[in-house]
Amino acid sequence: MRNITEITRRDIFDLFQKGYVEYSWLTEEQRISYPYHGRLSEIDFLKKLYALDKMPSYDERYENAEGDIWQHTINNDDWDSDWVFTDDRFELLNGNDGVLLDFLCAVFHPENRYEAGYWQAYLRKINATLRADGYELYESDKISQRSVYSWRKISQAESVSGRFIPFSIRNKKAIDSKSINLPTISKKIRSEIIQLFNRFDEDLYETGETGLNYTIKAKEVAFRNIGEHYLPHAFDNSRKYTVTDNLDYFIMNNYPYCVFDAIELFPRQSNDSFTDEINLLLKNNGIIYKLAGGKMELTEMSLKSREVITEPGLKELVGQATTLYNNKSISDKQLAVEKIWDALERLKTYYSDLDKKKSSEKIVDDMSNQNDNYKELFNEEFLRLTKIGNDFRIRHHETNKTDIIDNNYYDYLFHRCYALIDLALKYLK
Repeated sequence: MRNITEITRRDIFDLFQKGYVEYSWLTEEQRISYPYHGRLSEIDFLKKLYALDKMPSYDERYENAEGDIWQHTINNDDWDSDWVFTDDRFELLNGNDGVLLDFLCAVFHPENRYEAGYWQAYLRKINATLRADGYELYESDKISQRSVYSWRKISQAESVSGRFIPFSIRNKKAIDSKSINLPTISKKIRSEIIQLFNRFDEDLYETGETGLNYTIKAKEVAFRNIGEHYLPHAFDNSRKYTVTDNLDYFIMNNYPYCVFDAIELFPRQSNDSFTDEINLLLKNNGIIYKLAGGKMELTEMSLKSREVITEPGLKELVGQATTLYNNKSISDKQLAVEKIWDALERLKTYYSDLDKKKSSEKIVDDMSNQNDNYKELFNEEFLRLTKIGNDFRIRHHETNKTDIIDNNYYDYLFHRCYALIDLALKYLK
């Protein structure tokens, strides 16, 4: 996909090559710069993203890209400072969006960035540039208490207006169609969220129309921000959805997506540690969302249609598989692949009043909407996954199978089987 224009790309490249000017009434103008490779050498940085030893050399004296980069950036240093951005081998100017975005995430990764440098200012400027083309970099994780960044698409409304759009509006289409996986949030969890809000409910300072300063609570500002997007409602004691003017009542008696709106809009008035605490609260209560870069994001794989499973054995296997995979350790991923294949076999017998063959045929018929082309496609996929399960060592105890020789293959195998099951679940009667 190429939504990022050449204009945006060259603006970003110019920032690294030329820097920017910062003005202050206390000092003369200052040119700010930051190297894309941060605390690393160019070669060490690029080796993290590209197999330089397998990429071609532009200098016939060297066998690969690593050799000619060393020659022209270290030994002779005769390449321009922005050489990497226009070098076709790295696809930053003419490649897909993901190539450039992954490169930028690596620039700001704590293992690579120079903490004492102006990386935060560069991040803000690059984000302002990317948002015009529908992307942003956001804090997705932490390592050693330092922010790790990923990239995501943003809505057209956010891209055009530059305004923050809360969860319920960003996901309105998916919410209306019930195609989004939203958690149940108990009264207990809602009460804990309110208690957390209260702990971070600091005084903020604003200026009125007359120019006078006044204080206002963070919770008041958050509720006002909700009101800028829609009129806040909540369920009353008779289950009527009525207008409310109280943030606590709004959180306690509302849809999960409205609770997410409150979480997103509150920390914009609070301090950074709120994010860590709300995420810990959500994780400890089994809610598979987290606040990432100011937005609620799904943190774990979870079959969206799992709630429709009425067969206890299948439901248990699906739950075990996704939970194990989300633990992210190699041993758990291995077991997750085994469980997801067991779930596939269990799925084939879902219609217990039919034999296994006819049950499988009914599932495929429903999935394909009686279309012969898709029926053939899904039949082949069921057969292919069955053959993979028979030929490869999916199950630990089977020693007479082809070993899985690379741990990365477990991700591929899990996702492939997962995708077929997830689709099939949408059509179960």
